[in-house]
Amino acid sequence: MKAVIGNTVVAEAPEEDLVKIEGNWYFPPASLTEGAFEKSPKAYHCPWKGDTQYFNVGIGDDVLADGGWSYPEPIPSSFDRVGQDFSNYVAFDRRVTVSE
Repeated sequence: MKAVIGNTVVAEAPEEDLVKIEGNWYFPPASLTEGAFEKSPKAYHCPWKGDTQYFNVGIGDDVLADGGWSYPEPIPSSFDRVGQDFSNYVAFDRRVTVSE
């Protein structure tokens, strides 16, 4: 699977390495393109997953503000609901094309 902004691949991994939560594909940290993620000050708290870390995602002219997010320290009980630890995995908003 690939996550693409414009012509820039910002994450790529086999589907079996991803986690799908609430319709969003979460990419493992090792699959992220180096230099394509900058922490954003945007904050959100999910009542069952925990606090998010948002990212401005992309390189050069292909950067989307708050285009991705992760849960650096998810609420431990969420692992049972998801089926695995998804700490620091990154999902993308609808402006990012995620495909096989």
